[in-house]
Amino acid sequence: MEKIIDETKQGQPLVLDQKKENQRKLFIESYGCQMNFSDSEIVASILAKEGFNTTQRLEDADLVLVNTCSIREKAEQTVRKRLEKYNAVKKINPKMKVGVLGCMAERLKSKFLEEEKIVDLVVGPDAYKDLPNLIEEVDAGRNAVNVILSKEETYGDISPVRLQSNGVSAFVSITRGCDNMCTFCVVPFTRGRERSRDPQSILEEIDDLVAQNFKEITLLGQNVDSYLWYGGGLKKDFDKASEFQKATAVNFAKLLDMVAAKHPKLRLRFTTSNPQDMTLDVIHVMAKHKNICKYIHLPIQSGSDRILKEMNRLHTRQEYFELIDNIKNIIPECAISQDIITGFPTETEEDHQDTLSLMEYVKYDYGFMFAYSERPGTLAERKMDDDIPEEVKKRRLSEIIEVQRKHSEYRHRAFIGQTLEVLIEKESKKSNAHWSGRTTQNTVAVFPKEEYKIGDFVMVRIDECTSATLLGEAIGYSDNN
Repeated sequence: MEKIIDETKQGQPLVLDQKKENQRKLFIESYGCQMNFSDSEIVASILAKEGFNTTQRLEDADLVLVNTCSIREKAEQTVRKRLEKYNAVKKINPKMKVGVLGCMAERLKSKFLEEEKIVDLVVGPDAYKDLPNLIEEVDAGRNAVNVILSKEETYGDISPVRLQSNGVSAFVSITRGCDNMCTFCVVPFTRGRERSRDPQSILEEIDDLVAQNFKEITLLGQNVDSYLWYGGGLKKDFDKASEFQKATAVNFAKLLDMVAAKHPKLRLRFTTSNPQDMTLDVIHVMAKHKNICKYIHLPIQSGSDRILKEMNRLHTRQEYFELIDNIKNIIPECAISQDIITGFPTETEEDHQDTLSLMEYVKYDYGFMFAYSERPGTLAERKMDDDIPEEVKKRRLSEIIEVQRKHSEYRHRAFIGQTLEVLIEKESKKSNAHWSGRTTQNTVAVFPKEEYKIGDFVMVRIDECTSATLLGEAIGYSDNN
């Protein structure tokens, strides 16, 4: 979900260029996947037109919004702890209003107002355009809730404000929702059914970013491979479309090809893919265009066919292997990362070993690994007992993490001695004398600054590595500058 932002990580306040005519102050924090961070940019854009500047100081805020994630219990616990902090500030500044956005708002709805007395408004992911009306309700002394899910792509006509941007990379949302109904996942309930955005509006947003000299775009969706534009509406209703609509429909492979061809010097990424929905057409388009990054985040969740069936993952272990083999045959240099859940209900030691053996076959470049946590409202929560002891979950998770660490180091060592193109994104966290950037495989590379600057494409000779980072020296500019 491109590296997935840890949903338990404390969100950073987003900063909008100040406008003199704006008098009220907004403090907004985001947690979870890239989609939430992208949505927060949309929220800031909407509220900027309503007289709100953003602030980095919680104490100065007239309105505090937290954009939430529900994918795991720990993510929700993090948000509740932040609300405790807001409450302490609100006692000093009683005029401050607090709102909850995103998936947690959608899942809990008006119940949130009862559970968290500090909360004044609750707004689901498809209702941000209604924020001006909801804020009027709150200003009048009434709580406000809007969590209605849409049947259309909701924000295609809004130009997001690029907040806390490095001016190099940006997110562009292309589809929302998910139809896959994995038994462990709340996304279909919090984000709704799959619907896609008009490709013309996507191209226009990317054109604008290119004009602003952004160098890298990540196309976002809960399931990008399900992108399908046939004039609007839910993907599930495509069968009812006219013959003309079907003949002129744009799927993800076509969209990716359009964007890459139009902007050959713009580096493109996408996330997240679902194994059952990724087609060979997408892989061939990736191979066709140099500017499409050779990296795919391809969650597997479990290596056991039995557990995959229990999860309602609509593919088998063997079908996943065939997809991996096709990727490696068509794009030999492609990096692949995973999501894995360990300790899913009824998981046996044999199932766990199947996951480890799958990891040995693929040897992922990166991984995002979690112990199963029951999510209210999902089929797994309604139909299955969370029957794996916590100590067993922890032990299996440790084993999976150790295997991934070994494979990450193995993949990174293969780059030693090579010269790779790196897009400089920021200063290294460990040294202000070094730059940090990413390769096409999404691997972080660190090297001395010299005369280079953020936004440059440079060729870096890789001399050594850790399990997480490549270390080397820049030897010149790339021809992509």
